[in-house]
Amino acid sequence: MFRISQFMHDLARAEATGVYPQPARRGGPPGPVVIWNLIRRCNLTCKHCYAFSADHDYPGELSTQQVFEVMDDLKAFKVPALILSGGEPLLRPDIFEVAERAKAMKFYVGLSTNGTLIDQPLAERIHATGFDYVGISLDGIGATHDKFRRLDGAFDRSLGAVRHLQKLGTKVGLRFTMTELNAFDLPNLLRLMGDEGVDKFYFSHLNYAGRGNIHRGKDAHHLATRQALDLLYDTAWQDARAGGQHEYVTGNNDADGVYLLQWVRQHLPRWTEDVRQRLVAWGGNSSGVNVANIDNLGDVHPDTMWWHHTLGNVKSRPFSEIWMDLGDPLMAGLKTRPRPVHGRCGACQHLAICGGNTRVRAQQVTGDPWAEDPGCYLTDEEIGVEPSATRVETTAFQSKKRVINVAH
Repeated sequence: MFRISQFMHDLARAEATGVYPQPARRGGPPGPVVIWNLIRRCNLTCKHCYAFSADHDYPGELSTQQVFEVMDDLKAFKVPALILSGGEPLLRPDIFEVAERAKAMKFYVGLSTNGTLIDQPLAERIHATGFDYVGISLDGIGATHDKFRRLDGAFDRSLGAVRHLQKLGTKVGLRFTMTELNAFDLPNLLRLMGDEGVDKFYFSHLNYAGRGNIHRGKDAHHLATRQALDLLYDTAWQDARAGGQHEYVTGNNDADGVYLLQWVRQHLPRWTEDVRQRLVAWGGNSSGVNVANIDNLGDVHPDTMWWHHTLGNVKSRPFSEIWMDLGDPLMAGLKTRPRPVHGRCGACQHLAICGGNTRVRAQQVTGDPWAEDPGCYLTDEEIGVEPSATRVETTAFQSKKRVINVAH
């Protein structure tokens, strides 16, 4: 996750004081943030769902007691935050029991939901549970969102959920995944965020997992991605300069950090080197390091987009042991700095900033997780490599098995 607003607020303070602020000192390294798909069942069948969720039960999911036992291990491992997801997590009967225990254990607890089930009584239950944040997916306005979610009226129901929670004072964010089919609605969603007083906007690039991989041929073109980032950066800068407290973040494309550096060089050049150093400290993609995933069956993955690569299962082995085991070649590579990327990514002068970007796209398109990320929208000139006549391009999905080569 790339927290645009943190950088913009630092820049606003630097402009006001003449000194670029230093980051707060932190204690020892915590465990990873765990995105936990407690249930795979969902009342929707969204086009870009990485879990291939549908509206039926999936056998073998973790019991309440098993979830509690895993939570104990996560706490001992210094995991700071749990993002409870699905499927649709609100379909799990014990979701509030799990969330209440997580809060009592002092985890930061987020809820990732499509919002369509949240009426006023359920909103009150969510608020009473004390979720630190509720992210609600909106992939366009009106019919655009409904088409992505494959349910007429989904937009109105999700927006209703936002309003119910807003009135109660729960922190709410909008979550938007951009493709060429909905890029035109980004300005409208940002306006909606302002009109509704929403706290946070999460912009997700399409990642090639689950149905998102099947529909990767509809990924936004590089120019559209750059235009979207220009709008996000300008909007976040205006908010920070005005003293606003809205949060703008992106995910699933760590080239966003390099693109911010270019934005700073153009608009606030005196702070370019300070921002570059901060971006290097950020380090880009953190799959397998600072972000982890546990799925509904208890399988552990480097992040939510790697469901086709399992590291172990918490029913038979503690998460803390699985996560630190470098016997898996993919995990060993993800935890290596610099990562063993090659081709265009390996030659990039900004590798220390983006960390090699998202390895899933490279693996899904080429079969090699260390190859060039086809989702990188930066030019050869911008990343300091020799111009090439060919690049790895995102091709339409073809239904065939692919062997994952993780040698490095």
